[in-house]
Amino acid sequence: MIDFRNKKILITGATGGIGNALVKKFVDLNGIVLGTGTNEKKLESLKKNFSNIKVKKFDISIHNKIEEFVEEINSEMNGLDVLINNAGINSDNLSLRMSYEEWKKVIDLNLTSTFLLSKYAIKKMLKNKYGRVVNITSVVGHTGNLGQSNYSASKAGIIGMSKSLALEYAKKNITINCVSPGFITSDMTENIAEKMREFLISRIPMGKLGTGDDVSGCVAFLSSEGASYITGETIHVNGGMYMSWQRKKFI
Repeated sequence: MIDFRNKKILITGATGGIGNALVKKFVDLNGIVLGTGTNEKKLESLKKNFSNIKVKKFDISIHNKIEEFVEEINSEMNGLDVLINNAGINSDNLSLRMSYEEWKKVIDLNLTSTFLLSKYAIKKMLKNKYGRVVNITSVVGHTGNLGQSNYSASKAGIIGMSKSLALEYAKKNITINCVSPGFITSDMTENIAEKMREFLISRIPMGKLGTGDDVSGCVAFLSSEGASYITGETIHVNGGMYMSWQRKKFI
């Protein structure tokens, strides 16, 4: 059984649907968890639901504060063993209508912030000669999606970046991997029109949306000792959607 006893785990974007599932999973597996986000009320609610975790409000888009933030976390937790880069945003628009600001905002937070968090966390992990970094990407980082050139580029960039980091630190007992979710049940998917929901499900061979638990289970595995010989990889959690998309390209 996977056990994160005495492991210090930082989860960004902890207040969202997948973030909540990640916090629950690592708490259930005895991890020492610190979750971050920008919504103070949601952080307070998270703390109420999981009384033994720590929470901290922090905006990862403020790049010149990230190194200091990681220093604080490392000091507060007395080390850092696992980093889960889950925070992300989207700002959808067709490319001809997409403003430079819409493009830059998504790239800056999803890709640049993930790089900087990984960079400074790995710096701490090197001292301990141990570390796990898991980056949450998306199926659209592999397939692209209408109106999401910025989001798709940011997620594809995370995948390439993760492979490069994995090569750099493979001999240092630090692994860097990605989990690529498809359509996951969330507040957003619960509120979409029934016809759109049916369309989304029709693209998934398993015929259903995924859950936060589907994602968190995979992340926990990649963060565990059982995955110590896996690095630079992306595991797809999308009910066969990506496989189906690849097949259709050749039919």
